[in-house]
Amino acid sequence: MNVTRATHYRWVVASLIFFITLVNFIDRSAISFVIDPLKREFHFTDTQFGMILSAFGLGYVLLTAFGGWLVDHWGARIVWPLAAIGWSLCVGLLGFASGFWGFIGLRFLLGVTEGPHFPAMSRSISDWLPSSERARALSLGLVAIPLSSVIGAPITSYLVADFGWRVMFMAISAIGIVWAGIWYAFFRDRPEDSPYVNEAERQFIAVTCPKKTKTEAALIDWRFILTHPALIANNIAYFAFGYMLFFATLWLPGYFLSQHGLNLKSVGWYLTIPWLVGALFLKTGGILSDWLYKKTGSGRLSRSHLIWSSQLLAAICFVALSYTHSLGYSLLFLSLGLGFGLMPQPAFFSINIDVAKERSGSSQGVTSSCLSLAGIIAPLLTGWLIDVTGNYQGAFLLLAALTGLAVIAVILLHHPDREWTPKVNLRKKVHSA
Repeated sequence: MNVTRATHYRWVVASLIFFITLVNFIDRSAISFVIDPLKREFHFTDTQFGMILSAFGLGYVLLTAFGGWLVDHWGARIVWPLAAIGWSLCVGLLGFASGFWGFIGLRFLLGVTEGPHFPAMSRSISDWLPSSERARALSLGLVAIPLSSVIGAPITSYLVADFGWRVMFMAISAIGIVWAGIWYAFFRDRPEDSPYVNEAERQFIAVTCPKKTKTEAALIDWRFILTHPALIANNIAYFAFGYMLFFATLWLPGYFLSQHGLNLKSVGWYLTIPWLVGALFLKTGGILSDWLYKKTGSGRLSRSHLIWSSQLLAAICFVALSYTHSLGYSLLFLSLGLGFGLMPQPAFFSINIDVAKERSGSSQGVTSSCLSLAGIIAPLLTGWLIDVTGNYQGAFLLLAALTGLAVIAVILLHHPDREWTPKVNLRKKVHSA
């Protein structure tokens, strides 16, 4: 008997998500490699540079939650490429900036246009991948975050060193526009509408990604998203994750330049080490989370325990990093801190998809708003601490303290299995209505 084998186009979708996340983070973090040139040319202090970096977070927080609603309402096929074109134009225009307020304005607009990125990722994976594959698919997309520094750090540092910071911004801005056209041509919001998915894969996705009815979906509202204890704990922990991420992507080049006396090209290569470790740990976190979910069916074990244990180990590494002055030990503790810090990211996203599937874009938008809030605070506070103390020790200790608070929140509140009874609750609500 001839049995048609299912295609695996859902993994093509996941690969396109990986690529644009890679581009997204190269675009947003490229400014970290022009700290010294901009300080020399425009006489910025570290506090002023922190304000420029924070402007991104201020714009980002404005459109993350609303961007999630846009994705749920209009679909990732339309919203995501428009966002990619918008942020690519902002990056290119940074090459023409000529003063403090010019950088502030463009970084603000860059944050606004990047706001829908993570909600679009969550919604796309929610619609295309089953629960047993989501953490792996998310880890494939999210591993692009550390890899963006592995790939982007040498490229951007060499472009700045050899051609200047203006050329660097203009050179990297075109890639997102190209991706936007490819995504619109090859992606559909629902797998059943895609011409690249055969009937066998459609059946597989239909069975493993069941859609809620309109009545059920309507009952998962903003009150649910904002008051669910597991989602609250998830958001607190993701704020700490975001603080680490913005600190690392925006200030680590300056740390190696000022504290270890490296030149810009050397910094680009040295930074590949901790980010490669971070990529490995993040991908491992996705695989481990899915494996535990398949074995136990427990969100608490496969998501919650992975989150708090990883963040605890990260906090310990950041404390150790704050007290070392050796380049070798700094690379060791930084690599492990970033690795453990990045490890639970697929689990963060999986919680939003699993708990609020039909509103995963909106739910992820709220979570990403917590990250964007960290994107306002981390760069500004770090710049001020460096100006006040003349070193990075206070910045690393604050990072460790915030990560430790996230550990406590997850241990106490992050119980997706205990709260995760939507079918029973929804039936009761439907009957009572």
